[in-house]
Amino acid sequence: MENKHGKSEWPAWATETVEIAEPDARWLKKGSEEKERLTGLLSPLVVLQVEHIGSTSIPDLPAKPIIDLMGKVHSFDAIEDILSLLEPENWHYVPPHLDNRPWRRFFVKVKNNKRVAHLHLIREGDQRWTNQIQFRDRLIEDGELAKEYGELKVKLSQQYADDREKYTDAKGAFVARVLS
Repeated sequence: MENKHGKSEWPAWATETVEIAEPDARWLKKGSEEKERLTGLLSPLVVLQVEHIGSTSIPDLPAKPIIDLMGKVHSFDAIEDILSLLEPENWHYVPPHLDNRPWRRFFVKVKNNKRVAHLHLIREGDQRWTNQIQFRDRLIEDGELAKEYGELKVKLSQQYADDREKYTDAKGAFVARVLS
């Protein structure tokens, strides 16, 4: 998105490059803390459950140093109420027309103009919820599979450093193989 002077209107965090960091044992603690904070904040509304997912939830796995969390909701009807609770905590809402994933609602937590966490709200009953949990748990259980995934992530981060969407899409075949 550009303004009339050709300058980007996107915040810096929205256009960050894909960078994979060495595994960090602190990610599990940060994920647990963020999960507890979100559960306490959002469960009185409509969020039924919060899970730490993604590569930072898997011990010894290289990852983008961004804590991924997933929240289960009955519907997306309370998004405005959720946003009003998350905004003071430096969460930014990425609306579906920008996220290009109409099946979820997506929030990015920002600190020092960098992403530090993602929150993916998924409707109860959506198979994506189950798939995310199964993928995480399978990699936790199988160190060789996790190592293979880590190597793939490093390779793809170099290949698609400036294109987060292509980076994510390129992992699809591996994810599908793990889930099958």
